[in-house]
Amino acid sequence: MKGNKGEWSEIYTFLKLLGEGALYAGDENLEKIEDVYYPLVSIVREENDQKYFYEHDSSIKVIDEHNNILLELEKEDFIQKSYELLESLKAVKGRSFEFHTIESFLNSIHIAKLKSDSSNKRDITLKVHDLNTNTKPTLGFSIKSRIGGSPTLLNSGESTNFIYKICTNNSSTSFNDIMENVNRINTRSKIKDRVKYLIENGYGLEFSRIESENFQLNLQLIDSSLPHILSKAILYYYNGQGVLLRDLINLLESENPMLFNQERNHRFYEYKIKNFLTDVALGMTPQKEWNGHYDATGGYIIVKEDGEIVCYHIYNRLQFQEYLINHTLLDTPSSSRYKFGEVYLDNNELYLKLNLQIRFK
Repeated sequence: MKGNKGEWSEIYTFLKLLGEGALYAGDENLEKIEDVYYPLVSIVREENDQKYFYEHDSSIKVIDEHNNILLELEKEDFIQKSYELLESLKAVKGRSFEFHTIESFLNSIHIAKLKSDSSNKRDITLKVHDLNTNTKPTLGFSIKSRIGGSPTLLNSGESTNFIYKICTNNSSTSFNDIMENVNRINTRSKIKDRVKYLIENGYGLEFSRIESENFQLNLQLIDSSLPHILSKAILYYYNGQGVLLRDLINLLESENPMLFNQERNHRFYEYKIKNFLTDVALGMTPQKEWNGHYDATGGYIIVKEDGEIVCYHIYNRLQFQEYLINHTLLDTPSSSRYKFGEVYLDNNELYLKLNLQIRFK
């Protein structure tokens, strides 16, 4: 088994939860809430088209889909392996690695792969005892690990390119000269410097569309004004006016580019962006048609730098959204890989693509 820190963190979460038997809630600052937790009943995994149930009780039982008990192990075995894996993850360098002693243990309990199906946001499936409703629902959680650095919330790609028309204000400068003047800027922060050059020289950047029609439609499904709102936030970021989502939202609320009626102090931009971040966290991706159905039906699990695990259950939507707003920022991915940041001519108009990537701070 070979994987990166994020993929191995999913296995770490599996081992630690089975060993300890409880999933604790986190507050908006990523701190564990000691009196809010979900006792673990079992973890469900699919391996080679077969389901296995890892039941947590006085011991850990591995049960197949025909209800046959295949193995019974001590909880301490899982605690010990989670500790070994955590120490290895902290020490290891590189992008992809193997841990043979952990792999041998995993093979013995019918686990042959690290990563769950990446086509959805569900990284682990838990059956928990919900103390609020006295039920035992089976829920999917997305896992984000901070052990390997700051994880992304919205992965970048060509599909997350926002396209802006450059308004030249009847400038006497030719299109070719504008393209040359902008594209020859090759500083370390060249994309931001190109945007600043355009704005400082009186050129307007008017949102045209998102490169991916599917992503644009997904955003419009969440809120019809989202493409334009995000296009303004992206411009603020590349113009050096803010990095943190919280700061960008405050700037949107202050400048009100959508001309919302703010006389009664409605925080339109914060509300809409919170809903966007929540949908991204729990299921929406730019590439797939979004229907509003969360695949991560339980919520989010965060693996902190010290190995502590906290969760944000969708029941606690307010705390989850505050966590997302307070711990995310915009980032600049590779412009050559995702083909953005250069002024180009199309149908006798100048355009510039800027990319949206959101990661945790």
